[in-house]
Amino acid sequence: MKIYKLIYNLLLVGILLSGCAKDNYEPPKSTLTGKVIYQGQPIGVRSNGVQLELWQRGYQLFSKIPVYIAFDGSFSASLFDGNYKLVRLKGNGPWADATDSIDVKVSGNTIMDVPVDPYFIIKSSTFAKSGSVITGTVILQRVNTTKTLESVRIYLGSTLLVDPTNNTASTTVLAASITDITVPITINVTIPAPNPLIATKNYVYARVGVKTTGVPELAYGIPQQILLQ
Repeated sequence: MKIYKLIYNLLLVGILLSGCAKDNYEPPKSTLTGKVIYQGQPIGVRSNGVQLELWQRGYQLFSKIPVYIAFDGSFSASLFDGNYKLVRLKGNGPWADATDSIDVKVSGNTIMDVPVDPYFIIKSSTFAKSGSVITGTVILQRVNTTKTLESVRIYLGSTLLVDPTNNTASTTVLAASITDITVPITINVTIPAPNPLIATKNYVYARVGVKTTGVPELAYGIPQQILLQ
């Protein structure tokens, strides 16, 4: 019995020491921040709908670290110092697939932008309100010519996060109705009324997106606040 009791006590001490080690575990203190860009300009996306991946070798587990991209194309990740591989996921994002990875050295607060090859970008977008209708004027630029234009869309929402899953109204103009993408494109959307999401506010946010044929994610312009009165 004394032997069993001794073994039990040793196991208990081991568990307690293990718990202390976990409590003393240091969280990552460095950050990697940046934006997905084309020619130095960020590409707007659907918030938390597009992601990058980081991988690091040299540990028992070799697993991915997902890095989600915000609506304005920015990203941030808390990491340990070290060398990582950054991967632009295939079929994830409004840009052409990249087969190469990017070497990233994280040391303290590290800033690094990630270049992408978008199919289309929104060079500019402006909005004007007339009565209950908001008109968006969009100027597109075609970058990667391997795919075609599917549509241009305008969204209204109550916050900066305006996209297909976060909106109160939207309008789509199909590519068949756009004869020349090198000239400004106008899109109208009606402000819904009454709408509980915007009933207590004196404004809405408007945002335009461009959809490439066969590509799930859109490239977006900058959300803009529009006063209702």
